Amino acid sequence: MNTVKHSFTDDEIEKLRPNEKVGIVACANMQNEPHISLLTSIMPIAPQKMTVGQFSVGLSKQFMRANRNISFVMISLDQKMWRGKAVWTHFEDSGPEYEIYNNMPMFRYNAYFGINRVHYLDLVETTEGTSLPMAHIVLSVLKTMAARGGAGTGITDEILPPLGVQIFNEMGSLKFLSYMNPQGFPELIPVIQCQASDSRRLVFAQGPYGRELAGVPEGSRVAVFAMTLKMEDILIRGRFSGFHRHRGVKLGIIDIDWVYNSLPPAHGQIYPKVDLKAVTNF
Repeated sequence: MNTVKHSFTDDEIEKLRPNEKVGIVACANMQNEPHISLLTSIMPIAPQKMTVGQFSVGLSKQFMRANRNISFVMISLDQKMWRGKAVWTHFEDSGPEYEIYNNMPMFRYNAYFGINRVHYLDLVETTEGTSLPMAHIVLSVLKTMAARGGAGTGITDEILPPLGVQIFNEMGSLKFLSYMNPQGFPELIPVIQCQASDSRRLVFAQGPYGRELAGVPEGSRVAVFAMTLKMEDILIRGRFSGFHRHRGVKLGIIDIDWVYNSLPPAHGQIYPKVDLKAVTNF
């Protein structure tokens, strides 16, 4: 991370208000494993206060309420990135922030639903807004692409579906890795170079944010969230087995054992497969 501070400026609050930005939130699930969601409604509302607008019921809000520590990444319309940590405090179903959200064009003119609840967070720390190191990212993407074929598992039984492999391997897709630190916060690290070597394994060259990626404990449970510019996204969890050389490139290795489809209308766990249950109570 670059220089850490403990409040947002008025200019940052204004710049991070639009819902068209990228907003990524990492939290802990009930098993204290990292979980990552796309929540574009996250924004600062005061120097040390943030909110998340809820317009659909997903796992992230449930997890935030149970395990209050979260991490976030926000990328503004001018492609500046803020990273930080916050603590969930409470929610409200009305009030000034509720009105602000529902008067935004994205929700005001939505024929199906608007924001129905606002979650409040206290800021712990954030960074200055910085540009993505694109030259370094592109080099790391190319290194990973050249070496990923040598890091496959050789197992044909599929875990990540073909669309998931496509999302991870698309050149323009954004990816973020999370793991739980000893202080009980999920660390959230951009890992745009991460790609699928096959349907059971993700790999990445260290590249940008290499010092942070080198700090991921070997053997730890990690989550990786991937999204394309078409807003297709998918979440996996797996075991990080450290860095190993393949085709001359030092690659981080994640063996996938859980996959979650984040896309509506049928978001949910897709691996391991969950048995369908008959609806008996209407």
